[in-house]
Amino acid sequence: MTRKQRRRLTLIGTGLTMTAAALGLVSFAMRDTIVFFHTPSEVWAKGVAPGTRFRLGGVVQTGSIQQGNDQVVAFRVADADGIVNVRFRGLLPDLFREGQGVIAEGVLTAPDMFAADSVLAKHDANYVPREVADALRGQGHWQGPDPAATGSR
Repeated sequence: MTRKQRRRLTLIGTGLTMTAAALGLVSFAMRDTIVFFHTPSEVWAKGVAPGTRFRLGGVVQTGSIQQGNDQVVAFRVADADGIVNVRFRGLLPDLFREGQGVIAEGVLTAPDMFAADSVLAKHDANYVPREVADALRGQGHWQGPDPAATGSR
């Protein structure tokens, strides 16, 4: 191996090592923020401190929605082991209702109170537009039920 080849190999090795170290540091720094949302039981288990900003995900508890003045809505988000009270000011999505999955982004103001500044309602993952189902059926690839029978549009 010539001197030129050795220097080139050393330069490439150093570059790859530095790139790997940078990626490792970035992934270590983002280890807690990569999660799309935290459930109420995770909030309690991790002991999230008030003032922390994150996304809260769960199901809107039945009978918990309370409409207030000036578009203020209070509701509870629950999962199997926890409940967090949520307060939101603004217009809720059309799919928002009791028993439906929801993701709220905001700040924990007290151990059991979450001030949301945006609310996203989850939709049924089984929904398929009629046009897509018809196209797949025409190609012989459709495996699901008839969209007309399930109420899909």
